[in-house]
Amino acid sequence: MSGNRERLFVTEDGRNVAFIFALVSSLFLLWGFLNGMIDVMDKHFQDELGLTKAQSAWVQFAHYLGYFLMALPAGIVASKHGYKAGIIAGLVLVAIGGFWFLPATEVHFMAKAGKVGPNVAFVAFLIGVCTIAGGLTFLETVANPYTTVLGHRRFAATRINLAQSMNGFGWIFGPMVGSVYFYSKDAAGRSTGSETLYIPYVTSAVGVLVLAFMFYLVKMPDIPTADEYHMDNGTPGVSHSIWSHPHFTLAVLAQFLYVAAQAGIFSFFINYMVEEPPNMPASWYPAMERLAANAGILGEWLRGWLVPVEGGAFCRLTEKGASNLASVAFLFFLAGRFSGAAILRRFTAHRVLGFYGTMNVLATFLVFLKLGWFSVACVFLSYFFMSIMFPTIFALGIHGLGARAKKASSFIVMAIMGGALLPKLMGYVADISNMSRGFIVPMFCFLFVAYYGFQWPRFSKAESLTAAPSMKGH
Repeated sequence: MSGNRERLFVTEDGRNVAFIFALVSSLFLLWGFLNGMIDVMDKHFQDELGLTKAQSAWVQFAHYLGYFLMALPAGIVASKHGYKAGIIAGLVLVAIGGFWFLPATEVHFMAKAGKVGPNVAFVAFLIGVCTIAGGLTFLETVANPYTTVLGHRRFAATRINLAQSMNGFGWIFGPMVGSVYFYSKDAAGRSTGSETLYIPYVTSAVGVLVLAFMFYLVKMPDIPTADEYHMDNGTPGVSHSIWSHPHFTLAVLAQFLYVAAQAGIFSFFINYMVEEPPNMPASWYPAMERLAANAGILGEWLRGWLVPVEGGAFCRLTEKGASNLASVAFLFFLAGRFSGAAILRRFTAHRVLGFYGTMNVLATFLVFLKLGWFSVACVFLSYFFMSIMFPTIFALGIHGLGARAKKASSFIVMAIMGGALLPKLMGYVADISNMSRGFIVPMFCFLFVAYYGFQWPRFSKAESLTAAPSMKGH
């Protein structure tokens, strides 16, 4: 096969789909940004409403509940009406969720005035979170498998990781924007976060509607994935159920546990950075304030990172500083995505997944041991090694399923529900012990991900994503 046909964005029948790939990749940027804001929302509600860590995890529950509820409908829309219809439906639903934050803010004002209880205001915000997540479900169900077919199949894992790199960019800016609007204060030092929380969501809703119109205008080819297991040609003796293929069924479980680990680490990052690192020298506080005063347009972003403690003898990170530091963590995540895409062009996807899973087992265990700044560094390393997991599990799970890949992708996306359940356990462990000990929960999740990666050839009967499986045993 010619080198031209094996280029990243040239399909096996010779079509160049680079522009379509770029447009679809913009969706990953969108949901990375929105997810990044979700991840810094927990501490805001803990402070505003007096919630425990386990209670604030309802934010993640509402977010991932949206994925669970809408995954199958998204798969049905994609299967019956194609990728384009699924994307437009998802974008419209995201916009509705973004605009919902306007009435939710009004409910919050009513709660502050004593007209409704604080729990009512919390639920109002959670409805917006869940609705946005429902829209993102359509986008993930459609865009993830679509990137794997937009070019030669040899580079399927590389393409989905490149597209997911845009997700990493969004996750960098999401916490930055969230820190400004969720942890803002007035001149008297009072929190105004709940009054300004709606601004980034409503702005995003407007941009999403523009993006939906662009997708409406563009022509998108409906390219099926390779039917390596002959599921759609009536081959006698071959099972046509996706659930009979262990590389898919175990991908659903691996994705459930991976997203559980990711959601827990992301959502409690601020708690960890505020509570667990050792105290810093007192001189760092005035130095940081001077830096903010001379930073021009970056001054507001840099101001308020540190706060004096123990009578001014030391200083520690504030919630705002930790929120901004989350953007640094996502730089590690983004670096992992880009370097991972390059690594996946040279090494088989399942081995890379197994190795990265193993490294994250080690990183989270070292955080659990509470080893001071060394454990803090391991939190950032965990972001790097998480980077390729979601897209790579996705590509391995839908391998060879042909037209059934759209249906399979809806179940893999539904597995994102793990992010709603396990963070509550992580928060519970942190509440009864400390935040470092809570990292024992994602450690066990990564252990299964590593197992799935290393054992994938046995589950799929294929040596790699580009090799046809042996039908023996299927």
